[in-house]
Amino acid sequence: MAIKSANQSAADAGLAARPSLTLTRRLRARPEKVYAAWTEPENLVQWFGPGQVKPGTTQAELDVRVGGRYRIKFTGTNGEYHEVGGVYREVVPNERLVFSWAWHSTPERESEVTVSIKPDAGGTLLTFHHAQFVDETARDNHQRGWTEFLGNLAQYVDA
Repeated sequence: MAIKSANQSAADAGLAARPSLTLTRRLRARPEKVYAAWTEPENLVQWFGPGQVKPGTTQAELDVRVGGRYRIKFTGTNGEYHEVGGVYREVVPNERLVFSWAWHSTPERESEVTVSIKPDAGGTLLTFHHAQFVDETARDNHQRGWTEFLGNLAQYVDA
């Protein structure tokens, strides 16, 4: 039986109360192709990023295993450099990825991403959940970004 201290229970409640977002997409591609788009660097660089990414600047290092790290870098068309990274917490091939998420410019603002991939009528139902944002503004900014990213993903895997 696990026993939590009052401080740990309060910390858990605080994380649960922080803003989150959930997005879903029905994709024509099979789950294996969607999973590969998230887990193989040569695929991820083809779709990852907002529309304002300078072509050819996206780089990805992915060590897709529990405890493995990832780092994704790109440059915006305005010349601004972006880098995000984290650690894989759960890896279930062709079904689920859970990983921490922190921009290099604000490493103290770590959040958590869960990507669920399920077969759906010959394609895939992708459920994307990003939790533990520091505030609503961060959540809203990420929602705009992820909506664009997932549109890019759909175009890439459904091509």
